Amino acid sequence: MTPLARVIAQRIRVAGPMTLADYMELCLMHPRHGYYASRDPFGAAGDFTTAPEISQIFGELCGLALAQAWMDQGRPAPFTLAEPGPGRGTLMADMLRAIRAVPGMSDAAEVALIEVSPFLRQVQKDRLGAIRHLDHVEELPDKPLFLIANEFFDALPIRQFQRLDDGWAERVVSGDENGLRMGL
Repeated sequence: MTPLARVIAQRIRVAGPMTLADYMELCLMHPRHGYYASRDPFGAAGDFTTAPEISQIFGELCGLALAQAWMDQGRPAPFTLAEPGPGRGTLMADMLRAIRAVPGMSDAAEVALIEVSPFLRQVQKDRLGAIRHLDHVEELPDKPLFLIANEFFDALPIRQFQRLDDGWAERVVSGDENGLRMGL
């Protein structure tokens, strides 16, 4: 049994079955064993590659599309430019490079990255310099917001329900001496 599986099994022994969302959150963000919390999963040395990591053109085009939206909205200043789940910060770096060509836009932008992984926060700081990090979307300031997310929703913990003859039941993760399993 892996160290993370032992953590999950212990939690189930103490508190009973956990929701699929709680299980996913532990698997992704456990401080020591979580997928995103403990490593860089991106690129050739990782498990997958996203569009911003393949070519800077993707991020620069996103930045130019953002610039057009900013101009269409009357050039609000200041405004928040936010990205949840920014990975290595590559998309934001490429967008910021593109918006520097738009007079006044980069001066008006207050960048905020919504990231819970200490490991990835450091990678982002190394790439972008002094950057504002938030733990939750709810922490975004009350001002004009331009939010971009690439492959962010793919990894959000979800609650899952199954319809039965007598109503709905939530899927949970439980365990026994044979390991972890899905149930209702």
